[in-house]
Amino acid sequence: MLTAKTTELELTQVWLDSDPQHKRLRVTFPINKWTGSHDSAVVYFEIEPGNRLAPHTDSAEEILYLIAGEAEAEVGDEHGRLTAGDLGVIPAMVPHGLRNVGDETVKVVGFFSESEIISTFTEPMQPIGAAVLNQGAPAPVPA
Repeated sequence: MLTAKTTELELTQVWLDSDPQHKRLRVTFPINKWTGSHDSAVVYFEIEPGNRLAPHTDSAEEILYLIAGEAEAEVGDEHGRLTAGDLGVIPAMVPHGLRNVGDETVKVVGFFSESEIISTFTEPMQPIGAAVLNQGAPAPVPA
């Protein structure tokens, strides 16, 4: 059985150069094609108060589960609040983002319907330096 402990994950801090103070979060993809999953993937991320996950699209449907905190979600033209314990469905290729609107860290687990996820942002995600990301894929080996 493939497992991951959310309390022990190594998270990477990422941000967009256009707003490095507010479009910032810590993230990892602990379960995906490269870790041995065949048909699904998982993302875990945390957003501090006042910060947000920048709008982007994902190649597969995603179900978000808010573990802690309070967030405002943008999914296409819709806006809605999520609080700890809530679930939300994000259709594949629909632009979406999440903003922490509370006083505590937002903690989220996202479940994808495919094991390989391509996420597309409007500008490069730092420190990665790319706007299109194959989430969870091993880093390219320098030539």
